[in-house]
Amino acid sequence: MVTYCLNTSTIRPCPLIDKIRVAAEAGYQGIELWINDIYEYIGRGGEARDVQQALADYGLIVPCMIALRNWGEPIGPEYELALAECRRRMELAARFRSPYVVATPPREPCPADQLRDRYRDLLAIGREVGVKPTFEYICFFASARSLADAWQVVRTIDDEDATLLLDSFHNFNTQSTLGQLTEIPLERISHYHVSDGGRNKPAGQQADPDRVMPGEGAADLVAEVRHLKSRGYRGTVSLELFNRELWERPPLEVAKLGLERLRALFEG
Repeated sequence: MVTYCLNTSTIRPCPLIDKIRVAAEAGYQGIELWINDIYEYIGRGGEARDVQQALADYGLIVPCMIALRNWGEPIGPEYELALAECRRRMELAARFRSPYVVATPPREPCPADQLRDRYRDLLAIGREVGVKPTFEYICFFASARSLADAWQVVRTIDDEDATLLLDSFHNFNTQSTLGQLTEIPLERISHYHVSDGGRNKPAGQQADPDRVMPGEGAADLVAEVRHLKSRGYRGTVSLELFNRELWERPPLEVAKLGLERLRALFEG
């Protein structure tokens, strides 16, 4: 059985502490937090311990936190500054007992060896801090668009902590195949983002706002999930949407519907 989590982007306009409450009341076992949300909460006078207390009160795990950015592009002193910020973000993730923090690749093209070496640097810092950076691919980012791109980076690093974050929407939008997924050992998959691809645009032309609830779109989520289940995947999964129409609906209603769809997908 997988562990169901809510990525807070799904109910983005909701205040941070309310997001935690909504996730728990909807029935999720975990919540995937965005570090920028926590920075904003602290900037408005809150404390990190308030978030920790809310997580404890509602009994939620944090499977992964989002995200480490701007680590692939800078050079020289700028790179040292970027690594320092990545360390701060990893320390925050460790404070919330999150085993993973997402390493988002550069938006623009980046040499493969530079991307690999920079990710290796993040892994080294993660071991010092006590959290594992996990490599993310994003279908509209030029440096690492697809599942195959991400696996190429992860597999060429001789480091057992090197993992990738699986994402059904990015798989759909890059037409990644189950054959490509078969190549990836389950222990190299840190977490699984689940959403459907919209029907309003062809695959390859969609962006985050085009994501829809599982079962409402054009992606073959059933085949992807069946494949993972057949191989014994028992990890964590998050509902991750950026749908503006859903942001206008009551957050608890959206969260409950999302969990219902996840359960139908994984338990049906």
